[in-house]
Amino acid sequence: MLHNFLANNHDELVDRCIDKVAKRPERNATEGQLRNGIPMFLGQLTRTLEAEQDNGSQAGVAISGASGGDGTALSEMGVSAAAHGSTLLTLGYTVDQVVHDYGDLCQAITDLAVERDAPFSVDEFRTLNRCLDNAIADAVTAFTAQRDVSIAEQNSADQIEELGFLMHELRNSLSVAIMAVTALEVGGLTVGGATGNVLKRGHAAMAILIENSLAEVRSKGNSSDASELFSLADFVGEAAESARLDANTRGCPFQVSPVESDLAIAGNRGLLLAALANLLHNAFKFTLPHSLVTLEAYAKGQEVLIEVRDHCGGLPTGNAEKMFTPFTQRGEDKTGLGLGLTIARQSVMSEGGSLTVMNTPNVGCTFIITLPRRKWNNV
Repeated sequence: MLHNFLANNHDELVDRCIDKVAKRPERNATEGQLRNGIPMFLGQLTRTLEAEQDNGSQAGVAISGASGGDGTALSEMGVSAAAHGSTLLTLGYTVDQVVHDYGDLCQAITDLAVERDAPFSVDEFRTLNRCLDNAIADAVTAFTAQRDVSIAEQNSADQIEELGFLMHELRNSLSVAIMAVTALEVGGLTVGGATGNVLKRGHAAMAILIENSLAEVRSKGNSSDASELFSLADFVGEAAESARLDANTRGCPFQVSPVESDLAIAGNRGLLLAALANLLHNAFKFTLPHSLVTLEAYAKGQEVLIEVRDHCGGLPTGNAEKMFTPFTQRGEDKTGLGLGLTIARQSVMSEGGSLTVMNTPNVGCTFIITLPRRKWNNV
């Protein structure tokens, strides 16, 4: 009888299945996990065969389900198989590996039966095939359903993060425009001057953000590449001009070092300018009242370094890298979304550079943008 064969050789069959699993690549289940899924199925299969042997072909349906499934609640075997499929998803397995687990057991039973010359009836093999079919179907169904839920949750999280990025950048550009308008009104300045140019750039930045977002919605792809070569001195000067409005508003001393005229960088100027503006805004926001913020850009070997240094008092040990995690905020000022540094790093990395932070305890932070050095010939 097949149920006696399975009961007498239970441990041998489980060991063979575990051995087959271990030989397949990228399987990281623990010993305990390996001994819970398939072994449970093996016990249920044995009880199904025994019930059908004693009480007829319908006796095992409650344990293992009808042939092809009956569209109602899962059987005992179906519940276990569904749990097994969900577990394999959490372990990072693929749907084909779910199927392989049950195929391994079928192969182990067949191999051992041949080795032991154990004869089984056609009805017993039909029951074996029905149980395997139902278990695989329930495991794969649970695996797929759980995977779809995970994908939906991740997509939702990604959409929230993307929306947060857009709102953060729009708010930054709007803040620049508002400060420029205030400066124009208070100082009685003309729109044709330097402050007027800052206002225009704020409006232009918002227009670009909105247009790129609309283009992404239309095409479901990335916005067009706007890479160009430009003067580092002009780039720093443009960033500093907007930053001075923020510094004046907060009553914060701001110092910009001269930049060599023959240095250049390449990339999406708008993205890189927004990244530097985020660093400067954070510096003014978190530096101690009336303490100095500096902006410096220089060449070092084949790289260009752009440094923003504040006097925030430094960070607790181990907190520096955490600041680049989305929705992470430092200090008591929680008016932001905690996305500025995340956006800045992603923008710089998209242009082949890096953004790091150097923490000086009890003093402050230095944020460093590193980009490939280029030569500016228009001097």
